[in-house]
Amino acid sequence: MAKLNKKVTTALKVLISAVLIYFIFTKINVGEIKDILIKSNLYYLIFAIIFFILSKFIGAIRLNLYFRELAIMLTHKSNFKLYLLGMFYNLFLPGGIGGDAYKGYILKKTFDVKTKRIVSVLILDRLGGLLLLFIYACTLLAFIELELLKGFRWLFIVAIPLSVIVFWLLNKRFFSYVLPIFWKTTVLSALVQLSQLVSIWFILLALHIDTNQIPYLIIFLISSIVAVVPLTLGGIGSREVTFYYGAKFLGLDQNISVGVSVLFFLITAMVSLIGVLYHFKKIKLELADTATKNLDGPL
Repeated sequence: MAKLNKKVTTALKVLISAVLIYFIFTKINVGEIKDILIKSNLYYLIFAIIFFILSKFIGAIRLNLYFRELAIMLTHKSNFKLYLLGMFYNLFLPGGIGGDAYKGYILKKTFDVKTKRIVSVLILDRLGGLLLLFIYACTLLAFIELELLKGFRWLFIVAIPLSVIVFWLLNKRFFSYVLPIFWKTTVLSALVQLSQLVSIWFILLALHIDTNQIPYLIIFLISSIVAVVPLTLGGIGSREVTFYYGAKFLGLDQNISVGVSVLFFLITAMVSLIGVLYHFKKIKLELADTATKNLDGPL
């Protein structure tokens, strides 16, 4: 029954993603987007890729800090390999085994750690990223020159410290065993999302958008929050819809906006594909005390 439910869930995600992509393609000029992508500046795209990879490297360090609070003393190198494999599973094999599910399974299998705590730190890692997406979005929304938001800027400003306080209280109440690293992981989360914002900035430059960039950055932050909602296949479709309607709401070029989304997805897919190496090749989990354990790639 569990396998059947998983197959049904996966089929629904594929269907929703397909419907959203089809909907977007009926609303935009595909030929124009193709021209936009072809004319993009390759050098800026290389920098976009570099900063995206940097964001994932920092994200892996943040997750490893959580692991070490559970006495899982992985080296950053072996943890990054596991992180890349998780990215591959999340994007390309969501119907089989998701990246977080795989990491939770293998860590539980390899170390004497409670399942609840492993699941908790994996969820906290995601929530920490969402917190900074929210903070950056509120910061940009508070200072963007938009008539509709003039009377609400104070709400965005107040929401920033309030969200941090709520997240800290959540950690203190339910996850006190990782509270000592709260500020370290929060700073790392800030660097992760900042690196991705810089990546998007380079994508904008690659598409020759050197003015009015803040609205696109806001749309990206909102789309990243929307993409976390597990309704589509790896966020495919939901991110493009957000870019399309975000551009429409902010009076931007919708074709360019969707083009930004497509380029970001292609970069994500390209980097995530590196993880396939560790699907077929055994990963040697190296521990900080130089002890090692072998880990099978595929289950």
